[in-house]
Amino acid sequence: MTSAVEQLLAVKARIVNAERGAGREAGAVTLVAVSKTFAAEDIRPVIEAGQRVFGENRVQEAQAKWPELREAFPDIELHLIGPLQSNKAKEAVALFDVIETVDREKIAAELAKEIARQGRTPKLYVQVNTGSEPQKAGIEPREAVAFVKRCRDVHGLAIEGLMCIPPADENPGPHFALLEKIAREAGVAKLSMGMSGDYETAIALGATSVRVGTAIFGGRP
Repeated sequence: MTSAVEQLLAVKARIVNAERGAGREAGAVTLVAVSKTFAAEDIRPVIEAGQRVFGENRVQEAQAKWPELREAFPDIELHLIGPLQSNKAKEAVALFDVIETVDREKIAAELAKEIARQGRTPKLYVQVNTGSEPQKAGIEPREAVAFVKRCRDVHGLAIEGLMCIPPADENPGPHFALLEKIAREAGVAKLSMGMSGDYETAIALGATSVRVGTAIFGGRP
């Protein structure tokens, strides 16, 4: 069986090739290794192989395993990539370095309150529901630019990126292109898009970070 470390190295090599193929600088794209549902002992070898940026879906799960890992590896950067409930804003601000799923007014207000209270300033991304899927988190594309502006002007949040998860049964390319267009209109520089099955397409269309889990760790336990 291929180890997670071998698969990590293979993913990194493909990212380098995709950057080159898209005419982008080497290192333009950050790999976020999605470690949700995997235990600390599964993650540790990947950290020891040099990976420092990780994504988790749930605040509670991340709280259970990352504080100890971060004691051993203090330069870890942790991203929240799953939906955030407003009652978890306090814990999210305390634990995460990047929160990618700001998608409604209530969350923006709670984050602003906790950032002021804790003095921690995680980087913030707005999640856009590019496929307008009713079951999926994210702000509607047509509302995204105005929402980014409100986050900045009303709540004082420094939004630096956008994130999307295209519909599973659709070609992701148009969704990535839409996110890039919205980012330009909203004046944000970072684009979190692309997962295990489509990260090379995302890199070609401007992703600055890709969220890869299964291609590194294998199927969810």
